[in-house]
Amino acid sequence: MGVVHGSLPREVVLKEAGLLYAIDVLHGQKTGFYLDQRDNRARVAAHADRCSVLNAFCYTGAFTLAALAGGATDVTSIDSSKEALALADANLARNPSLDASRARWIEADVFAYLRLLRDQGRAFDLIVLDPPKFAPTAQHAARAARAYKDINLWALRLLRSGGLLVTFSCSGGISPELFQKIVAGAALDARADASIEGRLAAGADHPVALAFPEGDYLKGLLVRKR
Repeated sequence: MGVVHGSLPREVVLKEAGLLYAIDVLHGQKTGFYLDQRDNRARVAAHADRCSVLNAFCYTGAFTLAALAGGATDVTSIDSSKEALALADANLARNPSLDASRARWIEADVFAYLRLLRDQGRAFDLIVLDPPKFAPTAQHAARAARAYKDINLWALRLLRSGGLLVTFSCSGGISPELFQKIVAGAALDARADASIEGRLAAGADHPVALAFPEGDYLKGLLVRKR
């Protein structure tokens, strides 16, 4: 990937829901910013008031900033990329209306860190799981299903009673029906009584072509733990 014509500015800044984000268009994942999650970030903000929040696979912190803007008391954000976390912290600093003391950035493997949080006795009111693509095609679905079940199981164990899990899959090889079964299996293994309060997808500005159903890649669930 590269610039076809002209040159890119050193810094590209966009505004979403009143928040400013600097993005790395050339080297970042996809466009450097997950535009398809705009409406879902607004949903997280709407549920975050007075919540202790965990944002796993946080990338450059968009769900974190949305949660803080929504009134979260604290947000713990985990990602394995040091570079992404540096940009996330810079994005937080770019928005002085947000209380930076409420944010904690963790560079770690999410799978291992979820277990560590449980060992530490941590608990959260709102958890966001927005992992990278585990299954690019249906051939990878079985292995991806195990990974999705693992993170959702541990998230449900970390979730307080009455808390909300906002969980996503952007894998084209995982259908919405399969994803729901995976999350249901995770809830069963976690011994969590939970219910689906909403189904999430890409925003309206990401239409799906009839000739390319694979474009309907993003699926998500709002799950309430009772």
